[in-house]
Amino acid sequence: MIKQFFHLICNSIWNLCLLIIFCVFLLDCNSSSQSEIQTGTKQMKTREKQHKKSQSGDEQWKNKASKMVKNQIKIRGIRDERVLDAMRNTPRHLFVPDAYQDRAYADGPLPIGHGQTISQPYIVALMSSVLELKGTEKVLEIGTGSGYQVAILSQLANEIYSIEIVKSLATKAEKLLHELGYDNVEVKHGNGYKGWPEKAKFDRIIVTAAPDEIPQALLEQLKPGGKMVLPVGKYHQLLKVIEKTEPGKIKENTVTGVRFVPMVHPDEKD
Repeated sequence: MIKQFFHLICNSIWNLCLLIIFCVFLLDCNSSSQSEIQTGTKQMKTREKQHKKSQSGDEQWKNKASKMVKNQIKIRGIRDERVLDAMRNTPRHLFVPDAYQDRAYADGPLPIGHGQTISQPYIVALMSSVLELKGTEKVLEIGTGSGYQVAILSQLANEIYSIEIVKSLATKAEKLLHELGYDNVEVKHGNGYKGWPEKAKFDRIIVTAAPDEIPQALLEQLKPGGKMVLPVGKYHQLLKVIEKTEPGKIKENTVTGVRFVPMVHPDEKD
């Protein structure tokens, strides 16, 4: 009798121990699950914050770009909607040095290093507009700079070839343009005075630095029926539109007075 009672007590204690172990296990699992849920919730909240921050950042620069178009470009008479849309949809702040981020959408040029500048938004729009691009053209740009003008042209024409004489600028611009998805653009480091004969001839040519006179090689690489826009002059610069008629004759018109950095010769580059 006593022996049976002893066995009964032992079994009860054993069952109680098992119950305690099981409860501890359940509590640990529950704690882990709650921890995982909390971690997952935190990660979701972090992703939501990052997404909202990204959306907020996009909204901020797009608002600035829209105001830039309204207050600096349309007001000065640019009416080409394709150009205006391209200017609204291009993050200009990504094409300027960090030190000038707060002035990226301001009404003026900004330095980008090596004695070069990113042009005033209005001038970018004006030069793009006078090219009268329809979307099928092959365009040569001389003076890639930071790549902003190329980004605008990329949205307006079929193929863009751009030459930059400062190698570090060419490398940086090409990388940024491809990261942003401007895939119809090709950039090379080279002498803009010689153009790009391997890719010639071009429907349009745009020069974003001022030579003393119109480079002959660029005239030769312009298709009959094509247009070229460029600033010309050393101290007194004029923005000119050059048209090559079908027989190959040259027509020259002056748009306005401008002030660009000089077009660099190979022996003058950094």
